[in-house]
Amino acid sequence: MDAVGTVICTDDGPTTSKFSFVVTSSGERLIRKGQFIQLETEEGLLIAVIQEILKTNRFYYHAEAVKELEKGGVSFQSVFPCDRWDMLIASAKPLGVLRDEGFDRVMFPPSPGERVYLADSKVLSKFFGLDEEKGLEIGFMRHNNVPVKINMTRLLQKHLAILAMSGSGKSYLATVLLEELLSRRREDGRLFALVVDVHGEYGALAESGEAYKSRVSLLKGSYVQLATPILTERQLAMFQPEMTPVQVRELGRILSEVRSSSNGMYSLSDVISFIETDEKINPRTKDALLGWLYDLEDTKLFGVNENPDLASLAKPGHLSILDLSEILSLRIKQMIVGYIVQRFFELRRRGRIPPTLIVLEEAHQFCPEAKQELAISKSVIETVAREGRKFHMALCLISQRPVRLATTVLSQANTHIILRVTNPNDLKAIEFSSEMITREILGMIADLPVGEALIVGSAVNAPLFVKIRKKRTKESMYEETIENAAKRFELTYDLQ
Repeated sequence: MDAVGTVICTDDGPTTSKFSFVVTSSGERLIRKGQFIQLETEEGLLIAVIQEILKTNRFYYHAEAVKELEKGGVSFQSVFPCDRWDMLIASAKPLGVLRDEGFDRVMFPPSPGERVYLADSKVLSKFFGLDEEKGLEIGFMRHNNVPVKINMTRLLQKHLAILAMSGSGKSYLATVLLEELLSRRREDGRLFALVVDVHGEYGALAESGEAYKSRVSLLKGSYVQLATPILTERQLAMFQPEMTPVQVRELGRILSEVRSSSNGMYSLSDVISFIETDEKINPRTKDALLGWLYDLEDTKLFGVNENPDLASLAKPGHLSILDLSEILSLRIKQMIVGYIVQRFFELRRRGRIPPTLIVLEEAHQFCPEAKQELAISKSVIETVAREGRKFHMALCLISQRPVRLATTVLSQANTHIILRVTNPNDLKAIEFSSEMITREILGMIADLPVGEALIVGSAVNAPLFVKIRKKRTKESMYEETIENAAKRFELTYDLQ
């Protein structure tokens, strides 16, 4: 490799956190902001990222001299050999040191005069801890053009958060991730995945040829039925968070008696009928329980049997899409999500279903930074966030408002993939949620173009900017331009 620069001394460097280098003539056409470079140091092979590039020329330092000379129509370059003194000076941030034994932090600065090279693709893969053989390929490093293949365990076992403002590509990235999971071979290990699809954006996965269609099932939220017989008193109380401990305890006794008298097959209306004729219960408790249960009955969600049978849905290498786009009530959405997540968690704890990934679109709707009674599904999601990794059940939280997502849940996501975010409050929430996010990185997040993202956390050894690859499935209606949507509507209208 030819060197692209040489480390120089400045008033504040080189240090362990930054250094500058003058770019060689041959390196001028290669060096770009955001590119990775490497150089030898006393500690080992140092990997750094170019943060800024300055173009300078000593002949143009004094503006008044340039102005006066050119007043008479004389070109400054015709008098002085200015072009010989054009220089590019790049400033870089050390990311870490690569030794034979692995990755380490930078503890000693590079030496002035050390030659700088573009980072080798094999070196970058090893440095960032990528999995070239079995990793999930979500994109590539923009300037170095290295495929970004992330080890599935490192990415998902300790939960994942995808954060970005609306229209920055969150769902597109999630679709790419799901394509990778659906493409995995049996010998590499396959998960079952459930997507909570709030806006109906993922249906294209079920319509994209046999490669995915045979392993993708679409579940309409309006057809979901919760099985009353498998719900405990505490799980029923999850749907009515204002129930008192006394009411919950009494409900437990009633459910036990109803279960015994009905051979375990009963509906919510059967429980209500039993309470109405029960003489043991305190009248005030009776009225309160009937009020809570009548309210649940009015949702039309509860029945004797579960629909669909969640245990039969969960197969290795399969994806289920829970489409909630036709449901307007946030409370109903939360009840369905709370029930399904609870059921899958219990099934996974008992080893009845394969390792599972729950992809939660608009996660701030289901687990907000708000009081418990305002989010029925919050408690079970927090439980999975805290305990899920022990049972190989992972969460992928997707949100456009990180500041509204429960801090306790967001902090459990050990890997963040962040696309463009500009809201100061959301940027502050992201900064607090990950110790690897610096002020400099926050500024870069606000300037990210659509389709590019920053990966930080346990999935990679150092913060990594990646350009998301093109997805293989067909476009969703939500990715259509407004012009094309208008033309399609008018064409459909004319045909009618």
